[in-house]
Amino acid sequence: MFNSILFVCIGNICRSPTAEYLMLHKLKGRNVKVSSAGLGALVGKPIDATAGQLLAEHGVDATVHAARQLRSDHLTQADLILTMDQGMVHNISSMTPQVSGKTFLLGKWHNDATVADPYRKSREAFEHVYKALDKYTDDWLKYL
Repeated sequence: MFNSILFVCIGNICRSPTAEYLMLHKLKGRNVKVSSAGLGALVGKPIDATAGQLLAEHGVDATVHAARQLRSDHLTQADLILTMDQGMVHNISSMTPQVSGKTFLLGKWHNDATVADPYRKSREAFEHVYKALDKYTDDWLKYL
């Protein structure tokens, strides 16, 4: 049973907060802590406007999000760590080796699919990422 899920990307303003708020929405009423952080976070910044707008269009409110820098204690406290690409898995394993057994790609159930960074790209890029994050978070629900 996973009681604490941590999503990780780079800046913590696009992919990981989108995944965080999608999962929070999907787990509403369940006692699971969901959070996100960035390997190179834009600390204190809100979710990217386009990412936030897409969430809002699907009934998910992420207006309270503030980017935070990933720390070792975030990793050790999480039961499950989900990242956007294999490089992040390696960075996390280097940073805190003892968490390597609970760190996976968010797209694990889709042949270890990665999620491209939409930062400073078109709305269409954000829509593509949103759809992937929605599908990949759904895939994890049966394991939570």
